[in-house]
Amino acid sequence: MRGIFAGLPWWVKWIAVPAIALIVFGGLIATVVGFVIGLLFKLLIFVALVGGLIYIVRKFTAGSSSRGDW
Repeated sequence: MRGIFAGLPWWVKWIAVPAIALIVFGGLIATVVGFVIGLLFKLLIFVALVGGLIYIVRKFTAGSSSRGDW
């Protein structure tokens, strides 16, 4: 791979090739990034809901546990 870029100017390696890659694969990259961000958001909501559920259940069962076992 180094032999291909050996005689080319620096701007071809560091500007032109990444720009062409973004043009060609930009939609795919945006789709993957959007999917990952959406997955992380859903994971955050899931953790918040489970944490809230655990908090509510512990709050209500702590008050009723002093009355005895069921």
